[in-house]
Amino acid sequence: MRHFFSVITFSLLLFVGASTSAQTLKFGHIDFQQLIQGMNEFDLAQKAMAKLTTDLESQLGVMQKEYQTKGQEYVALVKQANVTDAIRQAKEADIQSLQERISTFQQQAQENLQKEQTKQMQPVVEKARKAVADVAKEQGLIYVFDTPSVLYFDASMSIDILSAVKSKVGEAKSTEAKPLPKTK
Repeated sequence: MRHFFSVITFSLLLFVGASTSAQTLKFGHIDFQQLIQGMNEFDLAQKAMAKLTTDLESQLGVMQKEYQTKGQEYVALVKQANVTDAIRQAKEADIQSLQERISTFQQQAQENLQKEQTKQMQPVVEKARKAVADVAKEQGLIYVFDTPSVLYFDASMSIDILSAVKSKVGEAKSTEAKPLPKTK
């Protein structure tokens, strides 16, 4: 009986070992940020963001120039001997109101920039993710790791799919996926 269990156990281990070696697990890796930054759509999004930033900075510059002018007018007004308190207070309120508008504008501009950044980048990221998924399916990969966020991986056991994904998004001519060189 004891011999029977030994034979069964040995057979199971042999069967499990054989079936495990028959299934080759395939992993891939990519520098997703490098992919995104290499896409034409990323450049277009960056240009749109730069234009919006320039426009907002221009508007802010006009407001700040107005603030400086009003501040200089106020200083000149205060130096005059015949200025009433009502005129001085009205100028102060005007300057304070402008200062509040500038502060509000800066906050709204920052929010607008963040919303526009999301709006511009979302289609780029979605296109890149779809290309990664397509390449992973084509090559039979079960996982694709983003290399900057992985602490360690053996490049000989993983396929670098960056060039294949670039080809998929229309950014490169090479369609070969190659492993990264071993690091020491």
